[in-house]
Amino acid sequence: MDAVAVTTAAVLVAAPASGQGKTTVAAALARLHARQGRTVRAFKCGPDFLDPHWLALATGAPVHSLDLWMTGEADCRRRLHAAAATADLVIVEGVMGLFDGDPSAADLAERFGLPVLAVIDAQAMAGTFGALAFGLQNFRPGLPWAGVLANRVGSDRHAGMLQDALREPDQWLGALQRGPGFALPERHLGLVDSGELGDAMQRLDAAADALAATPLGQRTIAQLPQVHFAAGPTAAAIKPLLAGRTIAIARDAAFSFIYPANLDTLRLLGARLVFFSPLAGDALPACDAVWLPGGYPELHAATLANRDDMRDALGAHAAAGKPVWAECGGMMALFDELVTKDGEVQPMWSLLPGRVTMQKRLAGLGPQQLAIAGDALRGHTFHYSTCDTPLAPAGRTARPGVDAAVGARAGEAFYVHGSVRASYFHAWFASNPEATAHLFDRHPIEVAHG
Repeated sequence: MDAVAVTTAAVLVAAPASGQGKTTVAAALARLHARQGRTVRAFKCGPDFLDPHWLALATGAPVHSLDLWMTGEADCRRRLHAAAATADLVIVEGVMGLFDGDPSAADLAERFGLPVLAVIDAQAMAGTFGALAFGLQNFRPGLPWAGVLANRVGSDRHAGMLQDALREPDQWLGALQRGPGFALPERHLGLVDSGELGDAMQRLDAAADALAATPLGQRTIAQLPQVHFAAGPTAAAIKPLLAGRTIAIARDAAFSFIYPANLDTLRLLGARLVFFSPLAGDALPACDAVWLPGGYPELHAATLANRDDMRDALGAHAAAGKPVWAECGGMMALFDELVTKDGEVQPMWSLLPGRVTMQKRLAGLGPQQLAIAGDALRGHTFHYSTCDTPLAPAGRTARPGVDAAVGARAGEAFYVHGSVRASYFHAWFASNPEATAHLFDRHPIEVAHG
């Protein structure tokens, strides 16, 4: 008998493609049960910073990523088991389409026995809805399945047509009609952060109200799929390599791409964390190292350009040999200039020579890993800007499964300029705490060239 395994209600919310309404349905389901007093834990499949903000608002708890490559199977298993041990309901939101990516949301569902709740945008279809539902369910034999929910439906009559198109009537979980009441707004990197909208919770409540009228929303916790979660292997102890050191972390609408697991890893490394908001006018706190995470500096370029005091404080910090780790948007703020998508040129903080320019098309996307002192730190890249700098990369990230020659061309540059370390690469600190510690210590950093 497995004494440490736990069983709880759980689903993986997936879709045939991006933009179908996965986040809306996952957050609505979480909010529906959370406001009834149940404990709900949510996760996001794959690397993502924005969807988890909505799921965290709906559940009132941190939302971690699950990715069989970036975070690893053992980490996924431990997080799911820990959540299931205390939650009435576990919800995992998929990524892109159900079978897209390697690993995909389907891989995660299959590995952990998570029944798939398929969300299909049905606003321009009728009978084809049944074909899509059947294909998603049967494309991979044995895939755990919960049912299908139609999104952006035009009317009750339309919903009836969609339901009639299903080969298995018991797969019908209901329909959400289209309308602006609970739509989640989007922009170039994905959904707008929930913290930027004054009516974010009202949108979630409206979505939960709509879901409550569907067969899915009317199911009790006991009527939802029950999943058996085995405990994962015990995590290796993390050495307190950053004990006694204070790391100042920028955190606001310009620098919001922060995995909760990254903060947990820094604390386990022994670091004391303090936060500051460049947009709010905060001064740089007294610290041993600075982390400028990714986010949307391009949307706040004028405000950041006016922070001469922050530019001077960061310059003095770096001149003293104290480390700065600047990640994607954080790196963008450190160049001499930032060119917005409208062609406006804003002066930035000039810790790195050169300029970054916003593009209309995606400039970088996908899993990446960085070799630091021989240890692989895993993560990903996702950006719409390019940089033009005289700095030669100190190294490059590599794509998983790509040979070194190709990786050197395809990977992201890792720049070292004095004590500043910068890259478009978003790191998942928990994948290698020892490598992470090198980003924040004073020692020279050694990285691989792809």
